[in-house]
Amino acid sequence: MSRGGSQRRQRARRRAVQALYQWQFTEQPAADILAQFREAQNLSEVDADYFAALVAGAIDEAETLDARLEPFLDRPLKQVDAVERAILRLGAWELLHAPDVPHRVILNESIDLAHRFGSEQGHAWINAVLDRAAREWRPDEVG
Repeated sequence: MSRGGSQRRQRARRRAVQALYQWQFTEQPAADILAQFREAQNLSEVDADYFAALVAGAIDEAETLDARLEPFLDRPLKQVDAVERAILRLGAWELLHAPDVPHRVILNESIDLAHRFGSEQGHAWINAVLDRAAREWRPDEVG
């Protein structure tokens, strides 16, 4: 992927975290949230298709993603900060559904999102959780 393409995906992930955060409080359908983001934000510099896939996938599969993440958590997911919960769901969805994206990229992007939006030490915890998930879900890649 070109540098411009990777930056467009980074921006898609940032917007997706914001959309997932909003969904956690409103529980609106993914289509409604996507429409609101398209209307209210300039998505011209975002990989809009990837953004839509991330948001729709993470929302539609939230219960499954949560269940898949539970074994790697040190506390119930309901007790996790809403921003960090959104980042975990996003990272989990990518690990499970974006095999073209190396696990290391997903972890690094998740850490960056946690630095940008999460609590002071949230990045280390998110890295640990998603690293354990990647080892189980992508054993051939992680080794």
